[in-house]
Amino acid sequence: MKLEDVTLDDVDEISPIKIDKRKPNEERILDFIAKVKKFYIFKVNGKLVRMRFTENTDLTADDCLTRVLENLYR
Repeated sequence: MKLEDVTLDDVDEISPIKIDKRKPNEERILDFIAKVKKFYIFKVNGKLVRMRFTENTDLTADDCLTRVLENLYR
């Protein structure tokens, strides 16, 4: 999905989503995925965010998603 093909109305706003910080990372990721339609593209305070993963790194998709969630829900 190209970012330019997505409108703000097509994706979830994640700012109001509450994730329990006491849960392990894996459970927080699953909670987040369960609460948004498309976990790889969403809005934060009205701004469109798309997560992309590449083979040119040692990070896994789980690593990247964990970092995003940790940064959002500190």
